[in-house]
Amino acid sequence: MTQRLHLVFGGELTDPSGTHFRDVEAIDIVGIFPDYASAYNGWKAAAQATVDNAHMRYFIAHLHRLRDEEAAASPTEELD
Repeated sequence: MTQRLHLVFGGELTDPSGTHFRDVEAIDIVGIFPDYASAYNGWKAAAQATVDNAHMRYFIAHLHRLRDEEAAASPTEELD
């Protein structure tokens, strides 16, 4: 069975309509979750806790999509 990991993270954005973080050092890593449903629950809890700050945004990154064993390696993976 394929494992489908999800990363939930967020922080304050410079512009609420964009995705540029104000301070990368202050990004909140909520956690890595084994499935989308639990990642969604983590995202929802973090988003609701910061609802009063219009610049705060949380995201779900599909880690399983970042690494496809069938695809050719990228040039950076081949560096020594």
